[in-house]
Amino acid sequence: MVAIRPIALLLALALLSLSPSSSSAVAPAAQPEDNLTHSPGTSLFAQSAAEAFNRDFPSRDISFLLLDASTGSVLAERWDHSEIPISMGSLLKPFTALAYGEQHEFQYPVHICRGAATGCWLARGHGRMNLTSAIAQSCNSYFRMLTADLKSSDVAPTAVRFGLDPPPHNAAGAELVGLGNGWRTSPLRMARAYLELARDRDQPAVTQILEGMAESARYGTAARVHQALPSLDALAKTGTAACTHVHPSPGDGFAVVLTPADHPQLLLLVRVHGVPGSHAAQTAAEMLHRIED
Repeated sequence: MVAIRPIALLLALALLSLSPSSSSAVAPAAQPEDNLTHSPGTSLFAQSAAEAFNRDFPSRDISFLLLDASTGSVLAERWDHSEIPISMGSLLKPFTALAYGEQHEFQYPVHICRGAATGCWLARGHGRMNLTSAIAQSCNSYFRMLTADLKSSDVAPTAVRFGLDPPPHNAAGAELVGLGNGWRTSPLRMARAYLELARDRDQPAVTQILEGMAESARYGTAARVHQALPSLDALAKTGTAACTHVHPSPGDGFAVVLTPADHPQLLLLVRVHGVPGSHAAQTAAEMLHRIED
């Protein structure tokens, strides 16, 4: 296995691998059945991670992007057309929450989620929710309330600032938090938007959102991350969206995980065909476990 924590040493090795005297230390050419990609000169860590993912998670039902959190560069990838916009469900919620905050002096209401009666995915309801707990539990009821009066023009500036594709001009309400197929953005843009979010941790409301992501990884919708990696603090967010595969399922699960939580070095974005976001979080955790000490 490859260690996550000593990544500085691995990046130093990467610089050595780029020197003319060691030009042979590049990623081996992919075999026809190997859909993972590396750029020439990628680090030893990137090569080892990609090989581990390809060996242990060969299913085409699993798509992923592994990014270096400090640079945003792709370390390993198996995602057809990761630059093309698709529906990504509740992964949009943090950015819409920031757009709301910018218009309300970053004051967020408390809301009582009553489950199906208030439009939540959890039929029995989450009860009393604030922004942090709503992120942790991905509470649809809370975000339906938050976006009731929002329009595309309210959210687009925040989306563009984080590098996301903006919502369509006629999008409104719950469409702006990924409920439906109206707002699409590319997986690569989404991954890098989460990196920017982590870098902005001292900005208004971002602290609450990141606390919600930390809670999600421990006991929220991404709790399987902590179950699989109890010694590794992480930030996580899950989502479920309409399937875009050639042979569609009712929906696909998404999970984004950043580690370690206090100063991310890696970001892993995973999509799993035909399962909810909580299951995608488990897959992401298992993948990170392969490259942890």
